[in-house]
Amino acid sequence: MTDDALIEAARVSKAWPFLEAQKLLKRFPEGKPDGSPVLFETGYGPSGLPHIGTFQEVLRTTLVRKAYEALTGGAPTRLVAFSDDMDGLRKVPDNIPNAAMLEENIGKPLSRIPDPFESHESFAHHNNARLCEFLDRFEFEYEFVSASQRYNSGECDEELRGILTHYDAIQGVMLPTLREERRKTYSPVLPISPVSGKVLQVPIEIVDAEAGIIRFEDEGEQIEQCIFGGQAKLQWKVDWAMRWVDLGVDYEMCGKDLTDSVTQSGKIAKILGGRRPEGLIYELFLDENGEKISKSKGNGLTIEQWLTYGTPESLGFYLFREPKSAKQLHIGIIPRAVDEYWQFRERLADQELDKQLGNPVWHLLRATGDGSGAGDTLPVTFGLLLNLVGVLGAQATHEQVWSYLGNYIHDLDPAHHPDLDALVDCALAYNRDYIAPTLSKRAPEPNEARALGALDAVLADAAEDTPAADLQTSVYEIGKQEEFAFENLRDWFRALYETLLGSSQGPRMGSFIALYGIAPTRKLIAEALARAKG
Repeated sequence: MTDDALIEAARVSKAWPFLEAQKLLKRFPEGKPDGSPVLFETGYGPSGLPHIGTFQEVLRTTLVRKAYEALTGGAPTRLVAFSDDMDGLRKVPDNIPNAAMLEENIGKPLSRIPDPFESHESFAHHNNARLCEFLDRFEFEYEFVSASQRYNSGECDEELRGILTHYDAIQGVMLPTLREERRKTYSPVLPISPVSGKVLQVPIEIVDAEAGIIRFEDEGEQIEQCIFGGQAKLQWKVDWAMRWVDLGVDYEMCGKDLTDSVTQSGKIAKILGGRRPEGLIYELFLDENGEKISKSKGNGLTIEQWLTYGTPESLGFYLFREPKSAKQLHIGIIPRAVDEYWQFRERLADQELDKQLGNPVWHLLRATGDGSGAGDTLPVTFGLLLNLVGVLGAQATHEQVWSYLGNYIHDLDPAHHPDLDALVDCALAYNRDYIAPTLSKRAPEPNEARALGALDAVLADAAEDTPAADLQTSVYEIGKQEEFAFENLRDWFRALYETLLGSSQGPRMGSFIALYGIAPTRKLIAEALARAKG
């Protein structure tokens, strides 16, 4: 594949990262006028720890960044992970130590509150460090920038001066969007109290815009104070616009709940002499009941949970698909995401270039690596692995699972199959926590018992190394026999799943029998027939 062929295919691709990258190409058909890199940004609020929302925004932005690089033949880019750590602490998060200390610091900038974990300079520094560890864990390429760094160093003083200079115009954007009561006290600029150190939500009077001097009331006293050098911060929507102008942001995506903010911040950026960046507005996550995920409800799914029962690649695959559609985010979606990821990865190497660019795995392999890995396969699907572990029981061990995998894999060495080895641990955890407690093997009906007996007779004559396809054919043939009175093959397979595996759904039985072994499968059948007699 040549660069020219990739560029040509990328320019007509309908994959969403390329559609997003094409917006930037229209904005900068010959690159940025000053030759600087196109700047991508993601935002993070350090009042809590990084979570799946943080991951998805950095991942999706990285996918667009890599698509833009492919589209342009390697035009320079940067990705900034920005922390809003000058925000005032609004409430004490759950499950954080030293809650009483945090309560005493409500209202102060997050970067000026002691670290409740007692490991960093401030609460924000602690969470910023966790953010960087989090992003490094997934090998993202990024630059970390914080609001406190920009404010305190004076690097954004020129934009703050612009806020005061264009104060009335900015108020003209914001005031119509606010409730009447809020309008009375709203100010784009939030001074930091010299007395309490808190971020103040108070009206201000501009004394000298050029010098950055404002007047405001603080605990009954009139204060004159410069807003430069970290002595003030901006309201959220104004701050967002200022950041776009200050850093020169060209692309930033956000959730649907910030649609209005994008509009207003874009107007303010224009007032400041800048330009609203390109970006994607994505849909939010839902729980298994279709309700919006809420931290306070605790109805979401943490990234630690996903990585306990699935893989980073499967999470990336799930987040890649249809970002403009609402997604359910719960434990039950993980197994399918794992297997679909590997299905797309296996077919990637044989696809034509235009199909590759529409394959999620093509994008994911480039998000944090060099794109290698196309065509890799798993010798056993995650679904089949879960069925094996389900039969082995909640107390199954890693070594025990691998001993059964020997029926299916010739070079029985976990070191030769690191991806599968990781999935064994995921399957054991998923089975222990979510499958084993629900399994219940029922007794077969009389016709089902006769069919199971016929299957047992076939297996009695089969060699242990009989191919899975041949075993599947035998299972099919039994289900078709009129003497067993199945209305359709679906009823026969459901009977196999419910009587042998304890579940209403299951794998291709030929593959399962080959994996589990013929003798152990005959034992399952014998146990089912014993239940029928009992």
